[in-house]
Amino acid sequence: MMGKDTHTELQEQIANMSELRWYAIYVRSRHEFIVRDALMQSGVAAFLPTVNKQRQWKDRKKIIEFPLFPGYLFVGLGDSDNEKYPVLKTRGVVRFMGRVPGEPEIVPFEQINALMRVVESGEGIDPYPFFAEGIRVRIKAGPLKGVEGILITRKGFHHLVLSIDILNRGVSVRVDAADVETL
Repeated sequence: MMGKDTHTELQEQIANMSELRWYAIYVRSRHEFIVRDALMQSGVAAFLPTVNKQRQWKDRKKIIEFPLFPGYLFVGLGDSDNEKYPVLKTRGVVRFMGRVPGEPEIVPFEQINALMRVVESGEGIDPYPFFAEGIRVRIKAGPLKGVEGILITRKGFHHLVLSIDILNRGVSVRVDAADVETL
C-alpha cells in the first residue's frame, strides 16, 4: 500500500501534468522502455502504462513488467509544436498517433489521468477491447474515486473499461458494482 506522502506527491505530479498536451506515440517493437527512459532523460514527460505478469520457464517462474499497450506510450508536451521534433528524433520513435496521417492528435488528459490512477492503484488490470458505446459510469468510492469509464460484466464480475480513443484500445479493472454510479 502506498504511503500518504507518496500519494500526495503523485497527486502534485499529476496536477502539473494536466497543464501539458498529451500525445500517443508509436514506437518500434520492444522499444517501449528504451524510448520512455530516453525521453525522460531529455526532460520530456513520458508515461508508459505497464502491467506485471507471471512468466514461467522450465526451471523457474518470474514476475515481468510488460507494456499495457505494446508499441505505444504517451508524452506530455507544452504548447509549442517545436517540442514534437525532438520526440520524433528519439531512437525508437516511429510516429505520433492521429486519425489523420501526419497530424498528431491530443489525448484528453482525463483519459491519461484515469489510466495513471488505475495503474498506480495496483488493481488487477487487463487489456480490453475498445468500446465506443455502452453505459458510462463513475467510481464513487475507493482508490479509483472519480474515474469514469464503461461498466461491463465479465466472468461474473463487474469491470470498468477505460478507453484510450487515439489507440482504439482499452483496459479493464475489476470493480465492486456498489462503488459505481451512472453518468
